[in-house]
Amino acid sequence: MFLVLHRELSVERCSTRVQPGRMAQTDSRVLVLSVLAGAAGVSLALVWYRTRRGQQWLGGGEERRGGGAGSALALQARQAEVAERLGALIQCVSELKDEVRALKDALPRLQEQVRAELRAPPRTPRRKRAAGPARVEGHSSEEAESEGGYVTAHTDTEEEDEEEQGEGGGDAVQPSDVGEEKDDLTLLLDQADCLNKGSECQKREGLQVLLGKKEEFGLNTSFLWRLMRAYVDAHDMATDVSDKKSHAEAGKMVGAEAITLNPMCAESHQWYAILCGLMSEYESVQNKIKNGYLFKDHLDRAIELKPQDPLSYYLLGRWCYAVAQLSWLERKVATTLFGEPPSASVHDALKNFLKVEEIQPKYSKCNYVFLAKCYKDLGERRQALEMCNAASSMSTVSKEDEEAQNELNSLLPSLSA
Repeated sequence: MFLVLHRELSVERCSTRVQPGRMAQTDSRVLVLSVLAGAAGVSLALVWYRTRRGQQWLGGGEERRGGGAGSALALQARQAEVAERLGALIQCVSELKDEVRALKDALPRLQEQVRAELRAPPRTPRRKRAAGPARVEGHSSEEAESEGGYVTAHTDTEEEDEEEQGEGGGDAVQPSDVGEEKDDLTLLLDQADCLNKGSECQKREGLQVLLGKKEEFGLNTSFLWRLMRAYVDAHDMATDVSDKKSHAEAGKMVGAEAITLNPMCAESHQWYAILCGLMSEYESVQNKIKNGYLFKDHLDRAIELKPQDPLSYYLLGRWCYAVAQLSWLERKVATTLFGEPPSASVHDALKNFLKVEEIQPKYSKCNYVFLAKCYKDLGERRQALEMCNAASSMSTVSKEDEEAQNELNSLLPSLSA
């Protein structure tokens, strides 16, 4: 680049050798370009030089045509203008150099600041520990057990105790409103699970506690399926038929809300299916069969979403066994109303009850009784007796266990004969 500039300046000097004024002008231009090359770079100087060279040649033609005095004044004016612009350019370059120097000085300190920020972990608020009995290790979060006339599923919600982190201590960060809401919900769900495991009085209290919080947490799926479970318990504990139907209807409405809110919640489909089964006891024949189809559809969906839940397989086994016992007339009514009757066999029921035992051995007394009934219907007396003995070895805890024991007492004489 310097060679190109030097060659052009040499041509300039040759073309103006006969004019002393032009030679002085060229020398001053060389001085200007030298300053530009040192301060702003050769490329900028070359562009400026080529631009000004065209103007100077035009000026030189006017000088040759117009005479000496006027041309000298015009030349001085142009030189003054060039000097002024050059001074401004040098000032800008000087300021730019100062900014670059300041940036270079700041970079090492900036790196240290970034490292310090990365070394200090963020502080998180300590979560409140939910009140209630401690979880037993080895139990799943959706542990199912026989209670309140139905095998009920409880969820032990996770209790997290997040310790504050950070170097050198400091004030704790206050939890946000969202965090407080989650903590309140966790406490409520733990309380509901605890009351569900208790006596009938505690189960009634659990329903009232959940109803009192429905306006606040009515859009939370975990809250809604527990409310459905509480309605099922209330239905089983009620003695008046109208009260039973009222609890079943209210629970089914909550189930419809929960499924609409979150169709991917297995527990919502599971408890909605149970409530459809309960409602079939208080409906007409047409609605009874319709609820039977709803029961099966939502139970299948629950198994699809959560394939290792023993409660769903137990309920499906009960449905298959009931369908297998339908009379010809009942099947005919179903065909007339819906075009296709429900289809299931004792083998289907046995398969589901065995799946329950596979997932969770000794799941419930009632599951053993239904295994015995399936084996008896299939003519396998020895296996039926084994299941009866297994059922007899289990203690009677819930109302459903009492019903299972009554069926066991009536089943054993027929197998022993």
